[in-house]
Amino acid sequence: MEPLQSIMLGIIQGLTEFLPVSSSGHLVLLQNLFGIMEPELLFDISLHIGTLIAILIVFYQEIRNILQTLLRLPVLIKSSGNLKSLFADNEEIRIAVLIITGSIPTAILGILFHQIVDQIFGSVWIVGAMLLVTGTLLWFTRQISTQGRPLTKVRLRDVLMIGLMQGLAIMPGISRSGSTISIALFLGINREVAGRYSFLLSIPAILGAMILGLDSTTIQTNIPVKITLLGTVIAAIVGYIALKILLRMVKKGQLYYFAPYCWLLGAATLIWSLFRVLYL
Repeated sequence: MEPLQSIMLGIIQGLTEFLPVSSSGHLVLLQNLFGIMEPELLFDISLHIGTLIAILIVFYQEIRNILQTLLRLPVLIKSSGNLKSLFADNEEIRIAVLIITGSIPTAILGILFHQIVDQIFGSVWIVGAMLLVTGTLLWFTRQISTQGRPLTKVRLRDVLMIGLMQGLAIMPGISRSGSTISIALFLGINREVAGRYSFLLSIPAILGAMILGLDSTTIQTNIPVKITLLGTVIAAIVGYIALKILLRMVKKGQLYYFAPYCWLLGAATLIWSLFRVLYL
């Protein structure tokens, strides 16, 4: 792999991992349209590490507070005498419980269906159809009012639904960020809370996906370490910028701005897929 290819793949990963346009869908299209081969698994995992670093930087303070609170959990339980009251009164405990709860349906769907999704990963028409679904979800967020429930009013059944949607986003063409933020808004959750929770919830999902991808052949690669590090750094930098932009747009209620792009790309993909079947 050449340095320019590593840079391009890092840019694509950084942009599409956070902007609600489906990173997996774009990878399938790039492979089919331009002959860009799927990167080796170790390199692909490294790119995901880059975008994970971006999340950790953006939410560093919040993640640190959560971890510090969890380390003090035995003391907090002893002093309050009631875990339920801690869930109600302590924001860090509450968000930790919500992340764990939301990760359950994601993990179940990921474990059960990741092999099936791997088999259909190269299907262009599925990508096109799912991009249309993503665009529709994004478009309907424009009807959401500016008000919404704060974190203290987010229920466990809300995050189970969000986690379920995140699990469904293993389908190429379904945007993880777009679908989880959209469903959170549809459930009446505050825009800022929806954006924050979506990306905090993505941390165990990204780690889980990397673990599922690991096997004895993962560490075998022909790509030089410098090239891998270059792609990782580019993915982290571009991902950081894209994440900051998206969070600002979510807060302003502008998530639906990405709907036309998803519709146009999805429709063009379906037309191209039909043309290939009929004439090629």
